[in-house]
Amino acid sequence: MMKLVRVSLLAALTLGACRVSDNTNNSEGPKTAEATVAPILTTPDAQDLHSYARPREARVTHVALDLSLDFETKRLGGTATLDIDRKADAKEIVLDDNGLEIQSVVDASKQPLPYKVGANDQYRGSPLTIALKPDTKRIVITYKSAPDASALLWLSPEQTAGKKAPFMFSQGESINNRSWIPTQDSPAIRQSWEAAIHVPAGTTVVMSAPRIEQPITQGGESVFNFRMDHSVAPYMIAIAAGDLAFKSLGNRTGVWAEPATINAAANELVDTEKMVAAAEKLYGPYRWGRYDVIVLPPSFPFGGMENPNMTFLTPTFIAGDKSLVSLVAHELAHSWSGNLATNATWNDFWLNEGMTTYAERRIVEELYGKKVADEQVALGVDALDKAVASNGGPGGGDTRLHLDLKGRSADDGTSDIAYEKGAAFLRTIEANVGRERFDAWLKGWFDRHAFQPVTSAIFLADLRQNLIKGDKALEQKLMLDDWVYKPGVPSNLVRPAAAVFAEQDKASTALAGGGTAPQAWANWTTDERLRFLNRLPRKLPKPRLDALQAAYDLNGTQNLEVRFAWLDLAVGSRYDPAVPSLEQFLTSQGRGKFVRPLFKALAKDVQWGRPIAARIYPKARPLYHPLVGRDLDKLGLQTVGKPTPK
Repeated sequence: MMKLVRVSLLAALTLGACRVSDNTNNSEGPKTAEATVAPILTTPDAQDLHSYARPREARVTHVALDLSLDFETKRLGGTATLDIDRKADAKEIVLDDNGLEIQSVVDASKQPLPYKVGANDQYRGSPLTIALKPDTKRIVITYKSAPDASALLWLSPEQTAGKKAPFMFSQGESINNRSWIPTQDSPAIRQSWEAAIHVPAGTTVVMSAPRIEQPITQGGESVFNFRMDHSVAPYMIAIAAGDLAFKSLGNRTGVWAEPATINAAANELVDTEKMVAAAEKLYGPYRWGRYDVIVLPPSFPFGGMENPNMTFLTPTFIAGDKSLVSLVAHELAHSWSGNLATNATWNDFWLNEGMTTYAERRIVEELYGKKVADEQVALGVDALDKAVASNGGPGGGDTRLHLDLKGRSADDGTSDIAYEKGAAFLRTIEANVGRERFDAWLKGWFDRHAFQPVTSAIFLADLRQNLIKGDKALEQKLMLDDWVYKPGVPSNLVRPAAAVFAEQDKASTALAGGGTAPQAWANWTTDERLRFLNRLPRKLPKPRLDALQAAYDLNGTQNLEVRFAWLDLAVGSRYDPAVPSLEQFLTSQGRGKFVRPLFKALAKDVQWGRPIAARIYPKARPLYHPLVGRDLDKLGLQTVGKPTPK
């Protein structure tokens, strides 16, 4: 067991006061109030191994971007002006770089500053080391984004929903923003930022910050200006540009989407304002001003990304019946867990995602009732059990909440362990101390750590100080260190009641044994349908799959969560009648949750599946974001029938 590091916040901080913000960020215009940028944590567990930065010597406090967007060359180019805080004797500042084309580096008086780009590491990119003069407080870097930048996806008009105009969007988490922004790309180094983005006239730009003035169009070019006054983790700087329309959802909520998608998106998101109110009731005031969302083209690699002020969403959540909007509840909950209190390193990714998954289900319960929330908790425990099995079993090191990602990709910690084990941990605490008491602590956690980086040790120290308060019996009952630092799932896990999915489990058992497709399907919720499909054996005989297809037309369902569950079953069972649906599914959207497991399962089945995957993948690959494509490229699908390369 890793020894718990007991943290005094005062002792753990350094390099503190810099510029920034107020607590009422909105889109009405510039703000004048200032607050303190989060200091740097100095304990060993807070040192970010996925960044080259040395923030205790010199750190970035504010980033000002002035960039032109070029759809033809697929590059962003211009300047990044960095305000820095430094020790008096600091000779250099180290930034993170992954393929940036640096043209010059100067100080505030336009005097050149010597710089060097170091050797490239496959996981971290390269250090960008800039020499500092004794009085250097501001650095101006002229540059272009990396060719094929890992954060950016450029879509042709044909690859969008509307088919009329090109589109570009970014995805910064975990450490991809260093491919288009030269800064210290670590969640532990919070920064305020602003941006002026130059685009061809007719293009609309949105970013994860309030627009501070109306766009200016002149001479075939439009300029959009944004400013984030709060200090945020740099992975939260996000951009999207293309043919976009807007619809209001409430006094402080709205949706952006392509015109072809906007009406369906707005109809699906009608409860967004209610979600914000429900979240505030649980966790305190929403501190980011507006909560807007953008529904991106189908290539977006995730379900959603919790960029402040502007959640980025996949269109795959649009089912027509609001049955998949818990995704929105999840991304909204990140406005507290993840955006306010942020994991200082990717070893503690669970502090972002586990807390958010717990909060998501509380919001769902508040709006849609306990039965819906209980079903989602049960599906989450299913996902947890599966994640434990796929991460080495109960003894696997990656089944711990606090991970060791030394020498590995920052994304290696993004499994369902972080989401579902983290949520189960909080649910177990709640069950032992009572909801009222736990809610009070959780709301206090967000207040005490607002706009701050946090670690597992800080989390546990706060629990002990503000919730357990020396109660030795409660401490022993909660098994805190076992949950965070040991592999597997502790014995005190509070599992959902067996009756939650009793009807669906009975039906799946019956079908697996030769029974018929259940007629009750028509009355089941999406979650109930998912439980039924996911509990079926992965190899079913063709007549039973035929019966399911005939009864429910699963090949044609527009609920993409249900369709994925069906196609996963079909691939495992080598079900040929599902192949056309599979091909359409894989070539019409790029959500990693869906396409990765399907292609991997196909590639593993050398005789039946791999030829199918090799035929489909070249058509699908141009649609996929680099974060998805780089994983699937490793499968070697261009070579039919040969084993997957190491």
